[in-house]
Amino acid sequence: MTRAKLELGEITHHNIKQLKRLNTVVFPVSYNEKFYKDVLEAGELAKLAYYNDIVVGAVCCRIDQEVGRRLYIMTLGCLSQYRRLGIGSMMVEHVLNYVESDGTFDSVYLHVQLNNDSAIKFYKKFGFEIVETKEHYYKRIEPADAYVLEKRLRPNTINGKNEHHSNNFKKD
Repeated sequence: MTRAKLELGEITHHNIKQLKRLNTVVFPVSYNEKFYKDVLEAGELAKLAYYNDIVVGAVCCRIDQEVGRRLYIMTLGCLSQYRRLGIGSMMVEHVLNYVESDGTFDSVYLHVQLNNDSAIKFYKKFGFEIVETKEHYYKRIEPADAYVLEKRLRPNTINGKNEHHSNNFKKD
């Protein structure tokens, strides 16, 4: 038996429609054109996942600098028939490797619908923890509430806030 080939590939103008179709199937919410325009400029932060050269998943992130420097996983999903094959793990590992090699991020975070137990369990395997509940986060789906899951990358951050502010004012 030959092993399946799992790969991540770039999202381009040529394959963005595959991402749109995948997101329509995988997620209960729809994404606007600005989302896809941003994804095209995201580079390593947006990838399609391939299983034997077939697009079966995708991960899309953006950098959030509102409080500290955090990476926000906007979407990470895989077609249901291709789950439990290591594709989701490959995508999360890509994101975690990215922030680790960059070295400037305080944390990685995402939203998960309150009742999505399998996703919560999946992210907890990678060290994500529930840090907050956002009421009425989703507009047209039930339950409308979401958990914020976060993986802290630096010990001196709590929910994205630096404990030691004095470091921010050092002079060269």
